[in-house]
Amino acid sequence: MRFAAIADIHGNHLALEAVLADIRAQEIDEIVNLGDFFSGPLEAGKTADLLMPLGLTSVRGNHDRYLIEQDPAALHVSDAAAYHQLSPAHLDWIRSLPFDTVYRDEVYLCHATPKDDNLYWLESVSPEGFVFLKPIEAIEALADGIDLPLILCGHSHIPRAIRLSDGRLIVNPGSVGCAAYDDELPYYHKVEVGHPLASYAILEKTAAGWIWQFRTVAYDHMAMSALAIERGRADWAGALATGWVR
Repeated sequence: MRFAAIADIHGNHLALEAVLADIRAQEIDEIVNLGDFFSGPLEAGKTADLLMPLGLTSVRGNHDRYLIEQDPAALHVSDAAAYHQLSPAHLDWIRSLPFDTVYRDEVYLCHATPKDDNLYWLESVSPEGFVFLKPIEAIEALADGIDLPLILCGHSHIPRAIRLSDGRLIVNPGSVGCAAYDDELPYYHKVEVGHPLASYAILEKTAAGWIWQFRTVAYDHMAMSALAIERGRADWAGALATGWVR
C-alpha cells in the first residue's frame, strides 16, 4: 500500500495544485486529506472546487468545524474570509465529513487528536511561547485505544514522524498551504517552518512496516502573498512569502 497524505491547505489553491501535480508525478493514485481546507484570506472557493470532485478520504479540521457551527457574524477574520467565498454546496460537503475515520482498515485519520480537534498531538507550547516536541509518554497517552499501525494527524503544520514504543507510527505531513502562523492559545506562540514551500507526505507499507517520505513542493507562493496583501492581510503575506511570522 502506498498513498499520499495532505493537510492544512487553508485556501491556498496554487499550493494544492502543485502538490496534486507532484503526487501524480510520483504515480500515486490515493490521497487522504486531514482537514483545515479553507480558512484564510486566499481562495477558499477555488480550493473547494478542486477538492470536492477528487472524492478523497477526508476528515474535517477545527477551522472547517467553525465554518459550519459558528454564527457567521462571529467568525474569526480568517474563517469569515473563507466562509463568504463558499457556496451552500461547499458547506454541505464539510458537514458530510467525519471528525475522524479509518482508511483501508489500518490507518487512523484525524485532524489534531482523537478527542480534540484543536490540540497539538506531537507538540506542546510553553507559557513563554516556545513550541517543542512533547514527551513520548504524553504522545502515547493521546494514542490510547487506537489499535492501528499508522496514525495520521495535521493541525500543527509541522512535518513530523514519531515511532511509538509499541511500533505504531504517527505522522504529520505538514501544511500544503500555510507555512507559518501565530496563535493565542494555549499561550501566544508562532509556528514557523522557515521556508515557503508546500508540504505533504508519502506513506508506504513495506515488509519492514510503514515508512514515510516528506516532500516539499515549490509553487507561486509570491502570487499568494500578493493576494494576501491585496486583501489586507500583511501577516499572511509575510508567512506565505518566507515561512516566518514577522
